Amino acid sequence: MPDKFRNKFRIESARLKHWDYGWNAAYFVTICTQNRECFFGDVVNGKDALPCVSLSPIGEIAHNCWLAIPSHFPFVKLGEHIVMPNHVHGIVVIDKPDDGRDVETQNFASLPVTESVTESPTKNKFGPQSKNLASIIRGFKIGVTQAARLINPDFAWQPRYHDHIIRDDASFYRIAAYIKNNPRNWSSDQFR
Repeated sequence: MPDKFRNKFRIESARLKHWDYGWNAAYFVTICTQNRECFFGDVVNGKDALPCVSLSPIGEIAHNCWLAIPSHFPFVKLGEHIVMPNHVHGIVVIDKPDDGRDVETQNFASLPVTESVTESPTKNKFGPQSKNLASIIRGFKIGVTQAARLINPDFAWQPRYHDHIIRDDASFYRIAAYIKNNPRNWSSDQFR
């Protein structure tokens, strides 16, 4: 039987165990609106009859907030992204000069972390979450929500988001192509 917290069943974390989401990596994220309501616009036929997204004012807010992520998190670079009618897909690249995987030693060069250290619990497991993927997505969602509710007070996000750690160049380019082509697949989109 699943554990309970405050007399409610706990939902198991979808995050990869033994991975610090503040580490340098590329992450593919999907963030959906509450009940997958289409606040962000519509998929329409664009140039050459290829589907594209016509953004609503709230969709423009989501697009601009996404582009503003590096100004709030200078260690972030953005890959491909798209604002769909009811969700956002994007690649977030955390690129800190020192991502915490090196063990600093006084008066000596940094020592690489060994496997046994990597397998130990991360320092942010239950503490404050900052300078990691969760804080980036939280900041994005807050920015969009504050501005969107001036237009529509019913705007809301689903509480969670989906992430995938991109492990190699081939995956990065495949995911970037998926994001770019997402409007073409809208009629069969799982997030619709």
